Amino acid sequence: MNRVELLAPAGDMNKLKTALHFGADAVYVGGSKFSLRANAGNFDDEALAQAVDYTHSKGRKIYVAANVFADNSDFEGLERYFKYLESISADAVIVSDAGAIALCANVAPKLEIHLSTQANTTNKYSAKFWADHGVKRIVLARETPMKDVKEIRDYLPADIEIEAFVHGAMCIAYSGRCLLSNALTGRSSNKGDCVQACRWEYSIVETKRGGMPLTIGQEERGTYLLNSKDLNMIEHIGELAENGVYSLKIEGRMKSPYYVASVVNAYRRAIDLYYKHGADYSLPKSVSEELFKNSHRDYTTGFYFGSEDNVCLETSQPKCDYEFAAEVLGYDEERGMLAVEMRNRFKVGDELEMLSANEEYFNKILRIDRMFDADGNPIQDAKLVQQVIYIPTDCKLSGRDILRKKVIR
Repeated sequence: MNRVELLAPAGDMNKLKTALHFGADAVYVGGSKFSLRANAGNFDDEALAQAVDYTHSKGRKIYVAANVFADNSDFEGLERYFKYLESISADAVIVSDAGAIALCANVAPKLEIHLSTQANTTNKYSAKFWADHGVKRIVLARETPMKDVKEIRDYLPADIEIEAFVHGAMCIAYSGRCLLSNALTGRSSNKGDCVQACRWEYSIVETKRGGMPLTIGQEERGTYLLNSKDLNMIEHIGELAENGVYSLKIEGRMKSPYYVASVVNAYRRAIDLYYKHGADYSLPKSVSEELFKNSHRDYTTGFYFGSEDNVCLETSQPKCDYEFAAEVLGYDEERGMLAVEMRNRFKVGDELEMLSANEEYFNKILRIDRMFDADGNPIQDAKLVQQVIYIPTDCKLSGRDILRKKVIR
């Protein structure tokens, strides 16, 4: 059995390096054009080449999203783009448009094509159609139930891969093909410019009584019938693998580096435990609870086992009980100090939890008894954003590890 791939979002170079540090096998990124996350940091052509080189230097893979619903005017630029991605040795391009797929196969024959979830592939016949037209990997629609995944896998040639989302925000529209943002603001989600209008609070008005909004439910802050819960499949790694999913995809190119670190770290540990102990393994509480320590809405398993519990009826606001206190820059062996870059305020006396890819330090507590600035002056209160701070400790954390602080509410 081939080990499943852990595929992480990388909205910019910092997030890419964070994802790889915490154990992603592959990352997916967007260029400055043709991606459905136009407001992520993204990568211009030069940055894409650097991202490919860096990812390959770590022995991992990088896929580039070009999954807009293309207009006629897009195709001249797409031709140049596909040729460029092939020239810099990107491992694949993620495409949703049939015309763009045909173009890519013609002008960049060595560039592997992955079919975006935006193509809403929910059955084996559609999957086979795309495989017959040069697609190497099918990213299943999020609406695909678990019972259909294996049937789709078994219907395809052995060299065709299946990818599926396992974690992150879900769109209320079918496979993300939404017009709400465009209708309300003129910003098209299908061109990468979604304002997440489904997260807004809404009322309804009876037509004969204009100006009298009616409350749909009992929650005093409003109702959120369009607002989806977040996907969380960490308890079902074995089922996904055994049903033929090759790549487990995390949503979140717009999310923070801390989110990427926390989620990738959790799924890396869950996948490794599955292959170490087999399908009957029990996921440690420390791993499953990791997904509650980053910003998230209520969790659901999406459509894999039914669709009865997918909507947040109370609030669209995410919640998080921890905040990103500092990023580790490295350990100074000579001075016995941890060098960190401050992200959120902390003080002497605080207890910070370690988020580390190293099992020795994962979830361990670091009490801040003393800390110093770059000139060696004692600090009582770390309140300058991105200030470099030195903390005496024998915990030899690695660069890109994270210190976080529990928020008392």
